Amino acid sequence: MLRSNTCGELRPEHIGQTVTLSGWVQRARNLGGLTFVDLRDRYGITQLAFNMDTNSDLCGQARKLGREFVIQAVGTVCERESKNMQIPTGEIEIEVSALTILNAADTPPFTIEDDTDGGDDLRMQYRYLDLRRGPVQRNLLLRHRINIETRKYLDSIDFIDVETPVLIKSTPEGARDFVVPSRMNPGQFYALPQSPQTFKQLLMVSGIDKYYQIVKCFRDEDLRADRQPEFTQVDCEMSFVEQEDILNTFEGLVRHLFQTVLDREIGDFPRMTYDDAMEKYGIDKPDIRFGMEFQDMAPVTQNQGFNVFDSAEAVLGIVVPGAASFTRKQLDGLTDWVKRPQIGARGLVYCKVNDDGTFKSSVDKFYDQDALAKWAAHTGAKPGDLMLVLCGGLDATRKQLAELRLHMGSEMGLRDPFDFKPLWVVDFPLSNGTKTPSATTRCTTRSPRPSPNTWTYRFRSRGCRANAYDMVINGVEIGGGSIRIHDKDVQARMFDLLGFSPEEAEAQFGFLMNAFRYGAPPHGGLALGLTACAPCSAASTPSATSSPSLKTTKVATS
Repeated sequence: MLRSNTCGELRPEHIGQTVTLSGWVQRARNLGGLTFVDLRDRYGITQLAFNMDTNSDLCGQARKLGREFVIQAVGTVCERESKNMQIPTGEIEIEVSALTILNAADTPPFTIEDDTDGGDDLRMQYRYLDLRRGPVQRNLLLRHRINIETRKYLDSIDFIDVETPVLIKSTPEGARDFVVPSRMNPGQFYALPQSPQTFKQLLMVSGIDKYYQIVKCFRDEDLRADRQPEFTQVDCEMSFVEQEDILNTFEGLVRHLFQTVLDREIGDFPRMTYDDAMEKYGIDKPDIRFGMEFQDMAPVTQNQGFNVFDSAEAVLGIVVPGAASFTRKQLDGLTDWVKRPQIGARGLVYCKVNDDGTFKSSVDKFYDQDALAKWAAHTGAKPGDLMLVLCGGLDATRKQLAELRLHMGSEMGLRDPFDFKPLWVVDFPLSNGTKTPSATTRCTTRSPRPSPNTWTYRFRSRGCRANAYDMVINGVEIGGGSIRIHDKDVQARMFDLLGFSPEEAEAQFGFLMNAFRYGAPPHGGLALGLTACAPCSAASTPSATSSPSLKTTKVATS
């Protein structure tokens, strides 16, 4: 081999040994009689030392090295005079006796260091250089370890890894398919799978009662920060289970990953219904690291002569602890923030609870001190707190206030990235409440909560709940799934309610319906998103020279 050790391996106990290292030149420093070169590989950095007095030719050769030259150095491990305790190899250096340039390199377009001067676009254009950087390699290593530990855990509880087809027949799902033309059958196309949903259900019919796959999925949808055309998910399905069995199984997996990969204990996984999440946080993936739950302000704000509130469908507010010290400039900034097109609010009402128990609001003209005191009593606001209120249509106001709540959580330092708060959101609506055929595999396969004899009307009116669940950590949807429909008659009824004719249902899902005729067990599953790891903006469209498959990927659910 071209090296005896890696650049992150050597320590004081290796002093006196002769070693061979290979890697890339991070930087070179010419100090007159001495030249130092930092040599890097994916394991770390080791300092090479060249002395003009002992070997002028070798030192002269070292001074010609440029950034990212690929070299091999042979030398003796010595104690470093000026130690660098910021790196693991900072107590030693290599006194080089032989140097070989394996490959010269042009000056890279950005510095290949942890804190680089390359912007997103430049780093994506030269992605192969960006991948040499420590943070990106550490992210890839983290993903690798998650991959390995996921397989170990699922194997330990008898899951079987089954590979499903990639070229498939198109089925209606949540996004558009990517299609692949067939050379053998001109004018016909394969679809790339949006998820292995129907295949894993067929595996349950086949008697494979615990299936998993770390699988690539493809969805032709608009790019957003958490969505990419292709992404990877840990896809799982189990037979003879109920919802609680699945939740407990994958709580165990997540606890295992946090413990083995991050050496962190994760807390309890509380359950929260979809309706409670929307009422308290305005979003179905709430961040519960901090409070600021929504308050219905209508009882203390409406019918008091302020037409903006009186005419609104909903008046909602949050209490920000300790934020009464915000200046007028800061409050005006918050108002401008919620008026941005991305948020869409028409304005913001605030009310400070001063330390002396008095109140100062942006609507003092309409509400006196007694009225504002009722606001504080209704919301539980204390001296030093700040009440922020939005109004409008219920759905829009919830969405706007949810964004404002997260923004204030960040502003107040309440969203500690090292504080992990998991949550299960359960009992999602089964349908979108319309008669429009809006079938997706997720909807057609979700088991309804009520019995088949009682859910037809409630399906139409959004009253029917699905036996579905999402795992959320720190406001991010990590994954989700549902208990599936396994009865062919219930499945046929679901197709009918979604607007499929019997012929359309047969054409699209006949293979699944036919499989259910031969004894489908009760089953359910879940898919966890396995993200890639680029610290870049995934919301921008990749250029022709970038590598979009390595950008941040969608957190997927199934």
